[in-house]
Amino acid sequence: MSDAAAPSVRTYFDAATAVPLHPVAKQAFAAAMEDGWADPARLYTEARRASQLLDAARAVVAEVVGARPDEVSFCANGTVAVHHAILGGLAGRRRVGSTFVHSAVEHSAVLHAAASWDGSSVPVEVDRSGRVSTSAFAEAVRAPGVALAALMSANHEVGTVQPVASVAAACASAGVPLHVDAAQSLGRSPVPPGWATLSGSARKWGGPAGVGVLVIRTGTRWVPPGPADERERGRAPGALSLPAIVAAAASLRAVSSNAPAEGARLSALVDRIRERVAATVPDVEVVGHPTERLPHLVTFSCLYVDGEALLHALDARGFAVSSGSSCTSSTLSPSHVLEAMGVLSHGNVRVSLHAGVSDADVDRFLAELPGIVADLRATAGVTGL
Repeated sequence: MSDAAAPSVRTYFDAATAVPLHPVAKQAFAAAMEDGWADPARLYTEARRASQLLDAARAVVAEVVGARPDEVSFCANGTVAVHHAILGGLAGRRRVGSTFVHSAVEHSAVLHAAASWDGSSVPVEVDRSGRVSTSAFAEAVRAPGVALAALMSANHEVGTVQPVASVAAACASAGVPLHVDAAQSLGRSPVPPGWATLSGSARKWGGPAGVGVLVIRTGTRWVPPGPADERERGRAPGALSLPAIVAAAASLRAVSSNAPAEGARLSALVDRIRERVAATVPDVEVVGHPTERLPHLVTFSCLYVDGEALLHALDARGFAVSSGSSCTSSTLSPSHVLEAMGVLSHGNVRVSLHAGVSDADVDRFLAELPGIVADLRATAGVTGL
């Protein structure tokens, strides 16, 4: 499509990857640039101002996740937080064993950390909705030599919420610490109890990119997975952007306070998408749990449609969505999440909403989607559906 034919309206439907920067984050970042440029580890006046800002940001995150401020650390991004949590947790429990138990639908950051570990990994399968069985997870962590377990709070590709509280209780009964990747749920819903370590990513809730959150409960055996560093209690090396951290904390507090109302609004829009897509697009499968799910995310797969072609066709109409695996969108390789669920993975679209999305945006998408899919199928020689 030429630039002249490009749509005048762009609609961003990829909040599961990154949410547009929250207005509060912009204000906080600008303010922190004035007082947060110095090294908070130093003792002079400018450094003490920066240290106060860092302490305040840490306290905000601690309140949201239900932790103590000294249990909260900041790092370069959410992926680094996941890697540090898992590899540090496994190393800290090496005397107990070397087995890592995780759900089959964890984020690729978890799977990559598992692949780099010199022990063994045990994936716990999920049902067709993408949800693990507490009893199956409990059986896996009761095996000898399990050092650490991991279960995401909610899935990044299909939105299914996991039974974290009951799995955490099973892990505690087995004496196995649990890591929770809360990237998709932080700022949207309360963090379930019982975890030993937790990670999150600021860009998922409207904070700036380049800020990850790592929370390690007091008493959890954890050792730094890399060279020692004095910053962030030895949990994350290198100097970080204090203005970005302040902006991340400010936006997390803002979105968390408005989460019930915004969640209800977005959930109603997702319900509309789930119902209308199933009713107006032939041979489509809406995936993920119908009720135990994130309020802002819906995924569906269209038979006889190439995922890359659908992505580009929607983009040409002004809709920014994810297709294929959300973690490998550059290659659109088959999603390990959808494969583990046993659902259709071709022609896959993930729509994830944010505060800037309106009813009119969703209605326009629902009006145009059936024709886009039909055109792609006709081009591929598929007719009569």
